[in-house]
Amino acid sequence: MAATIKQKNTKAFNSIDVDPITLDLIENALKNAREEMDATLFRTAMSPGIREQGDAFPLIADHTGLMLAGQFGSFIQGFLQNYDGEIEEGDVIWLSDPYMCDGAVSHANDWLVMMPVFVDDRLMGWGAMFGHMTDVGGMVPGSLPTNAVSIFQEGIRIPPVKLFKKGVKNDDILKIVLHQCRMPDWAGADLNAIVAACRMAERRVVEMIERFGADTYISATDKLLARNKRAMAHLIETSIGEEPVSFEDFVCDDGRGFGPYKIKCTMWREGGKVILDWEGTDPQSESSINFLLNENMLKMFFGIYMIMVFDPQILFNDGFYDLVDVRIPDGSLLKPKFPAALSCRTHALGRIFDVLGALLGQRAPEFLSAAGFSSSPHLMYSGTDKNDEWFQLFQIGFGGIPGRPFGDGSDGHSLWPGFTNVPNEFLEAYFPLRIERYESIPDSGGAGLFRGGNGISIHYRFLEKGTIAIHDDRWFIYPWGVNGGTPGMRSRKMIVRADGKEEVLPSKCDDITVNSGDLLIYNTWGGGGWGNPLERDPELVGLEVKQGLISNKGAKRFGVVVSKSGAVDAKATEKLRADMSDSICTDVFNYGPDLKTLRKNCKKETGLDAPIQPVWDKKTA
Repeated sequence: MAATIKQKNTKAFNSIDVDPITLDLIENALKNAREEMDATLFRTAMSPGIREQGDAFPLIADHTGLMLAGQFGSFIQGFLQNYDGEIEEGDVIWLSDPYMCDGAVSHANDWLVMMPVFVDDRLMGWGAMFGHMTDVGGMVPGSLPTNAVSIFQEGIRIPPVKLFKKGVKNDDILKIVLHQCRMPDWAGADLNAIVAACRMAERRVVEMIERFGADTYISATDKLLARNKRAMAHLIETSIGEEPVSFEDFVCDDGRGFGPYKIKCTMWREGGKVILDWEGTDPQSESSINFLLNENMLKMFFGIYMIMVFDPQILFNDGFYDLVDVRIPDGSLLKPKFPAALSCRTHALGRIFDVLGALLGQRAPEFLSAAGFSSSPHLMYSGTDKNDEWFQLFQIGFGGIPGRPFGDGSDGHSLWPGFTNVPNEFLEAYFPLRIERYESIPDSGGAGLFRGGNGISIHYRFLEKGTIAIHDDRWFIYPWGVNGGTPGMRSRKMIVRADGKEEVLPSKCDDITVNSGDLLIYNTWGGGGWGNPLERDPELVGLEVKQGLISNKGAKRFGVVVSKSGAVDAKATEKLRADMSDSICTDVFNYGPDLKTLRKNCKKETGLDAPIQPVWDKKTA
């Protein structure tokens, strides 16, 4: 049963012609309101994950639930189709259970707030936002248990409930939920901040309607959606062929010793629509790396890639959704069956960006990006300090942005380009740790005409006993290069104990005890390179050697000889490039060693055992 919208004014909207200036004013007002939502949230939230890093996603939708401005695409239509209650003026809907919103939020840490916007007793739109909570209970601090085999182990699951009903706050339900969280003060403050951000959207939409009138506002939003659809229809017609193209990539392991897990997609154009078929993706995992992929969210991922590559001036909105047909097999890694664990879905989420980039560039390799949006490295550190007070850190790290058709990948920044790091000064002020190194890893980005971004090495010195958890990927499967570019370096995590003993850690692990004086060396992956590295300007390579981004030895990957003084030896460089010319990969994709070789050399190269091949993979190998 679908939701019932209770509104006294049921008068139909009149479609009117909107002049270009008014349309532009409304479009930019929506963009600005979306930015104000972020500003409101970041200035009032408490957790570093939201306040410092920006792990939250806003949207403003029209009265039917289609996103007009935002980041992740609208989930409101899906919610309305599955919610069997009433929607009234003054309501604020709150939920976190991925299985009750078709994956609009994809793990229980993401708290979603949706607020209908009424004007003169008519539903005129929606403001919504979700943000990642530092802790929502469950079997481990941070609520992202690698070893979970069920969503029931991952913390409190909030079904769609009314945090506010007709403007009246439900304090009892809030108390029940916060009682399950290890950091109730942070969770409560972050939730209030999310609600405040949605109220900002409400305020701005009401102001636009009061200024321009309801019919003008609704007609303008219809035009913005229709304009986006026309633009995307053109991009699909001109950029995607009718002949299917496929690509597959892998999540390295599941944290329980099995892997890699294949994610495969086939794309083609049919009758004006683009088909994204994920048949061939591996079955769901027993662990928490499953990703309940919302179809509308995937459509927005696809649209963002298309727009950023082909026409960055197009406004992101949901107008083009019926031009994309998403097919995801039930029971797969991307559509697991309830009650599969979901908390560590980030690795599959990141890999989807790599897969989409590879698909969209196959027809026109000059538009390809290499691999590098591969995961979202997480570090959790918690315990009781010397004052007997609980501390708990959730921090998102960064890898290397891939080499791209128009330039080098950024060093130490990946997955969501809008995210920022937690400042080291903040970490040292609020948590019992010291950052002893924070630097780019030389040579970790793949070589190419455009270099892959370097990964980051962070050295954490722990000052109090506690436990840590790590969630990362790209430790086994290389971030691939394209068009002659080489793969990026893989990630690596190591603890150096206070007595000097070294321990290599898995990329996914929980409940690792650390003591005062222990040092965690946290190295993330580098982005793959783009294009023939022998075509890179030798003087640029020499400059990056001086900057510490490339080593003297690493310069030879580009066929460049750099002296100890930092000068480029032109004659030696010419000879080296001539000698290397026949060794450059001529395939569109350079994956590095094959899986068999990776398994054979894994322990020697990484210090870790190779993941065990999943049973279903053995049957079909």
